[in-house]
Amino acid sequence: MEIHKVLAIFTIISFTYFQTFPLVVCHAEFEVGDDNGWIVPSSNDTNFYNKWASGNRFKVSDTLHFSYKKDSVMVVSKDDYENCVSSHPKFFSNAGSTLYILNKPGLFYFISGVSGHCEKGLKMIVKVLDSNSPPADQVANSTSPSTTHDDTSGASPYKMMASLGITVLLSFLGFGLEFGMFN
Repeated sequence: MEIHKVLAIFTIISFTYFQTFPLVVCHAEFEVGDDNGWIVPSSNDTNFYNKWASGNRFKVSDTLHFSYKKDSVMVVSKDDYENCVSSHPKFFSNAGSTLYILNKPGLFYFISGVSGHCEKGLKMIVKVLDSNSPPADQVANSTSPSTTHDDTSGASPYKMMASLGITVLLSFLGFGLEFGMFN
């Protein structure tokens, strides 16, 4: 009978834990430039990528997907961004399809590493918010990320469903053992 008391206590503790610290982490993947991908913008829209970035809400653990041909993507310092200098990147990829994880809050500076492309507008500043940031008053979201955030509360429906499912399973196991259902 002692094991049944331990399981009952474990069930109560797990219920509290999973409601406080959900298991599922939700993040979004954004397609940079939407259908255009990462290409040199037209000469009359050299601010295209900064407009795209400002129309989205990025949080820590979100990912950016860059699609491009015969180009590259780099993360650089603010000075290198402003001067289109690509000699000291913090990150570099020329694979044609690059996923970049936004791993901390703050500003990220992206440029093309191909000579002349940054000067023609193939650059972007992304502002990343802490995952616990309150929702923005107004977000002009012209693109739909593949996984969305629940910006109205700290827990998404997926987190709550995972927590509830685990809690129900543990409760069933604990009470089943208590009442001899598994003997």
